[in-house]
Amino acid sequence: MVAAGALRVVRCGGSALRGARAVFSADSYLLCASGDFVKVYSVCTEETVRLMGGHADLVTGIQLNPHNHMQLYSCSLDGTIKLWDFMDGIPIKTFTVGSKLLALYTPASAEDSVFVVIPKKGERDTFQLVSVKLTKGAGQDLEAEELSVVLDGVGASTKHIAFGREGAYVVSVKDVNLQVYFFKRKLLNRFSLSTMKTKGGDNHFSCVVCHPTEDCIATGHADGKIRLWRNFHHRKEYTYSTLHWHHDIVMDLAFSVEGTRLLSGGVESVLVQWHNESSCQKDFLPRLGSPIEYISMASDGALCCTLHTDNRITIINSNLRFSRSIQGLIKSRDIKTGLVVDPRTKALVLNGEPGHLQFYSLQSDQQLFSLDIVQRQYIHQAGLAQSDLVKVAFSARGTWLATVEESEEVTDPELQLKLWFYHEETQSFKLNTRINTPHDNHITDMCFRDMEELGDDSLILVTTGRDCVFKVWVMVEDTDPEAQQSVSWSCDFVGSYHNYQATNCCFSEDGSLLAVSFEETVTIWDSVTWDLKCTFCHPPGNIRNICFGRLTCSKYLIGATDYGFLCCWNLLTCALEWSAHLNVVVLQPDPLSEHIAAVSWLSKESSLFVFKPNEPRPIYIQRNLCKEKILLAAFVPRDEPEMTSSEKYPWLRKSQLFFLTDTQELMTLSTKSLEERLTPSSKQLAVEESLPVTPFSVLLGKHRRQQAQEDIDLGKPVVHNKQEQASPAVKELLHTPAHVLPSASFLCTIFINSLLISKENKSAEEVADEVEMESEKAEDDSDEEDVTEMEQEDTSHMELLGEMTCKLSKSQEKELRKIRKMDYSWISAF
Repeated sequence: MVAAGALRVVRCGGSALRGARAVFSADSYLLCASGDFVKVYSVCTEETVRLMGGHADLVTGIQLNPHNHMQLYSCSLDGTIKLWDFMDGIPIKTFTVGSKLLALYTPASAEDSVFVVIPKKGERDTFQLVSVKLTKGAGQDLEAEELSVVLDGVGASTKHIAFGREGAYVVSVKDVNLQVYFFKRKLLNRFSLSTMKTKGGDNHFSCVVCHPTEDCIATGHADGKIRLWRNFHHRKEYTYSTLHWHHDIVMDLAFSVEGTRLLSGGVESVLVQWHNESSCQKDFLPRLGSPIEYISMASDGALCCTLHTDNRITIINSNLRFSRSIQGLIKSRDIKTGLVVDPRTKALVLNGEPGHLQFYSLQSDQQLFSLDIVQRQYIHQAGLAQSDLVKVAFSARGTWLATVEESEEVTDPELQLKLWFYHEETQSFKLNTRINTPHDNHITDMCFRDMEELGDDSLILVTTGRDCVFKVWVMVEDTDPEAQQSVSWSCDFVGSYHNYQATNCCFSEDGSLLAVSFEETVTIWDSVTWDLKCTFCHPPGNIRNICFGRLTCSKYLIGATDYGFLCCWNLLTCALEWSAHLNVVVLQPDPLSEHIAAVSWLSKESSLFVFKPNEPRPIYIQRNLCKEKILLAAFVPRDEPEMTSSEKYPWLRKSQLFFLTDTQELMTLSTKSLEERLTPSSKQLAVEESLPVTPFSVLLGKHRRQQAQEDIDLGKPVVHNKQEQASPAVKELLHTPAHVLPSASFLCTIFINSLLISKENKSAEEVADEVEMESEKAEDDSDEEDVTEMEQEDTSHMELLGEMTCKLSKSQEKELRKIRKMDYSWISAF
């Protein structure tokens, strides 16, 4: 049990959207398994409407309840089946099966049962299709004890099993074998294809689907063929016809609602539509971006969707026209760029499609956009050396982007350094400078020096390479009259140290010092004169990571070696401050505080250490952070400081730590409970401010805050409305689903009382005003006639000025009354 307020390691996004087939609801929602969550997308807006969590492991199957289309079943590797009200995002029932669940099926013919695929006890890589009777009971957590085996030796994928029309039979494919089990007759028919690969053919089954209205089975195969099986009620009199277009494995199949069309997809990134089971009548939707993993059809036949291997969902109309696309975090083969944060959007930036840079939003768990860096067509062919993106760096304001691309050749790589400038008008990056062969060998690191108080004149880019030098690049005016831009980049200085390979580089917080590591040695350079100031060394082992301290710890330099040492040097004394024996694989400083996060890997265990350079003792230690090895990490600045964890975990107050594992799972540390994390920020904002989250409401909120700040600066009293305070009754009423609310008569009294304002709670300003009014009552009575005349004069001025009205405060009126009582007769002498 995790204690309240304790840090939890949670998946924050980036999970594969292709863990199971997506499901269309009857009211324009798309439900999709994503890691250990179920996401609900709006088909119209592509936004994540709801995130349903509760499973403790990967979700492997989702299906609508055939008897209530407002409910959803989900199964997981944690051995549970959950029944959800997906409109409200709450679990209704949880059925514990006790074994890993690999696939889920809910045919309408099964009244109180579902079908799941589980591992066979005592045998490896052997699976069974079993029927699970859903226990009826009053509680929310129930045990599903009645399991009956339907088929043995089935495939583990949800694509390997399909139910026939009206649930009369179930079909299973594995290797080159096809099984059909008829429920009423309790008859099992088995069919096998030849295992011989002749003329490039491969008969291994890859997927199966059943016709919705006829006794017809469609199977996909590894050689790209599609077979349509009929008359399979008889073991020897069965027939099949063949459709062939795909040149490689058929990944998935789907029939239309009427059964007149068959959709197929594979590695060609093309959706093929077959008409009337004829190879002559087919349509294509090409260039979908990546191989198709799953195909799903809406119940009304108006839409279908494809799930792709690059974590993309493509929504397609019934006429085979592209409609919308939902892009998650693309899982690249190798994240060479590391995790970089875009200063403008606070998005994570890393490798995406080959040759592209993806900007991934942590808030929406979707890709913001993709930037084509290499600008060459990628050819999917093994052994072909092609250029790819390897290094990325942003300036502090995010106006400049530096990228390095290189070919996959090891000995003589083709290198290009590109500088991109962000244009506000087009809201995109535009290539400014291309530098061919910036180094003679692979570039190992690069960073910007960007001091905001000096503007763009302070911009300097430093690159390090295996050619044993580091280079300094600066902006110069472009003298070419035909050039489209006014500035470009050129090399200003080249530095080296004893012909050692340059491996890492970073600037100090004020930009005055540059640290460059050369194998076992760290060198410190003056960023103005480029003089070598001092060197640090801690043998044995090469320097793996370096970073400067920040704020109060800016006089320290931190370095990690590949021999398992973490060192801290004092820049003022030029001496080693402290060292620790720690195998650090990731060293990440927080840009908004003094804290530094170090991730170690030892005995197949990732551990997190958070420390300040001036204190050798860590302020936070988390052993066994996750099962996977952590490869990359990044601190992302928060929009607003986190108040709940600021006392116990001050290093999480201004920034949030994200890390990427070797399985490319994006994770973070959070103190929030599951319910708080699953509540969208837009919903919380709407409840707290009683305003719909629209662009107008955001603009109105900014205007109110600016007006309140102006009133405070002018010394005006700020009036707080009691109804703006958090009312538990109102929050409970707005958060609780409608179908579980008590009667309106019961809620009426509580709701009305919560809106009433107590007369006893008078503010100090109201009390002061009453005292002032009583003390001046006599004076006001004596001057009543004068005040009346003055009000008439003010009214005439108001009529002349139109809308320009000026209301005097009580103190100003008091001063005016004193001025009227003074004797001004002496002025007449002049």
